[in-house]
Amino acid sequence: MKKLNYFILLIAVMFAACQKDPSAGIKSHERAIEEFNLGNGLVQIGPAVVDRDSSKVTVKVLIQAGTDLSKVTPTIVTSYKSTIAPASGTTINFAGNSNQATYTVTAQTGEIRKWTVVLEPFSEGLLGTFKISDLTLYGGTGPEYGGGAVLTLDSKPWDWPSTGGPSAELDNTLTFTYTGVTADGNTYGSVVNDAGPDGLYANFIYSQNPITDVNHFYRQIPEGTGTWLHNYTTNTVTFTFADKSTTTCTFDGPGTINLGNGLSKTITDNSFTFTLNGTDNWNAIYSDYDKFVSRPREFWIDVKKQ
Repeated sequence: MKKLNYFILLIAVMFAACQKDPSAGIKSHERAIEEFNLGNGLVQIGPAVVDRDSSKVTVKVLIQAGTDLSKVTPTIVTSYKSTIAPASGTTINFAGNSNQATYTVTAQTGEIRKWTVVLEPFSEGLLGTFKISDLTLYGGTGPEYGGGAVLTLDSKPWDWPSTGGPSAELDNTLTFTYTGVTADGNTYGSVVNDAGPDGLYANFIYSQNPITDVNHFYRQIPEGTGTWLHNYTTNTVTFTFADKSTTTCTFDGPGTINLGNGLSKTITDNSFTFTLNGTDNWNAIYSDYDKFVSRPREFWIDVKKQ
């Protein structure tokens, strides 16, 4: 029995030795760029977009003061057993050729494919300093019955404290600086809400009867220092306060928004637009209290870049 087992084992070993590697002698024809990552401290917005059909790679790069595209040293990943020229880690001048460069990928078989890599400049519109020019509200129960209105908060000064009402915000500046970019290509950074020459932030207290704290509606951007994240998929900006609470808005450019029922809002420069969750108050329809306290709908912090 032992001899029989030994014989069977010997046959199995000989059979395995005779088997050939099915991939032996087969060479890869693949010659593609699979990943392209910028170096030299350049900020890449999201992963590179690889278009195999057109042999093109598009890379978004954040353009800031001092950004230099003449000495780009990318890290490049190509297909299995292929080579690329210029090689990964080679410094390339993208600035001199419409932000483009040509790479040649050679397959294991020796076949070649030319690839065009384009650096697409990306500008973060939030960066810099903005002056707050207006705080504008669309509010009111039953706008279809004339209960809605679009008005600036400081146009009703008797509804707010004489000191520290909404007008205290109108000399404020918002300064946005860049910190980094998330893995999915969203930029983030810090924001400084400076109180301006008067040294005051608005305390949003509706001062008519009943006196009501409405800071939860109108304190949408942190006092002092906070952080921001710009989500390009949803076109939203999220502010984070010191207590980790957040607010979310859109950052809108010039234009006129049709609100229906004969109402509209015109943005002259830029605006942070917040949707507010008020509640209809049919008992107070047409009143300032309804518009500011019960049923605020949309809130615009209008700004102008300095």
